[in-house]
Amino acid sequence: MKITGTIINYYFHCKRQCYLFANRINLEDNSEDVRTGKVLHEIKAKDGKNTEIKYENMVLDKVTSNYIEEYKKSDADTEAARMQLLFYLKNFSDKGIEKQGKLIYEEKNKKNSKKIQIVELDDKNLKLLNNCISEIENLISQNSIPNVEKDNKCKRCAYYEYCYL
Repeated sequence: MKITGTIINYYFHCKRQCYLFANRINLEDNSEDVRTGKVLHEIKAKDGKNTEIKYENMVLDKVTSNYIEEYKKSDADTEAARMQLLFYLKNFSDKGIEKQGKLIYEEKNKKNSKKIQIVELDDKNLKLLNNCISEIENLISQNSIPNVEKDNKCKRCAYYEYCYL
């Protein structure tokens, strides 16, 4: 299984979700949050503002001359978003393209409010990411599914019914 930005994100969000998704148990079509994200991308496309790029095992929100930009609807899981963006930066760097990352959080319930975080692939972050990738490869190769974490965030997860019902 090839690691993707989504798998990196899910690893920090929930090990069980990461395992299930990486092992091709995809329940995201049932998720209202996933549908909302898809609709937002469709609206951007109609307005000519969609700059999403699909390349190898990545789906990038936007690439500029200086940045790889990743848009999130909230800053609820900043570490997951940051590691996902570091993964993209590493893939570009491996191809000789050096960029910085820019996380842009659209603050929910706040009009015209954005929070921006700059992310750099320095030695410390590269080591952290490589360790993370090794941990993910180990996790998703296991024969058993990780236990349910029982967290409030589970109620909004696409895998909620799978885990609890």
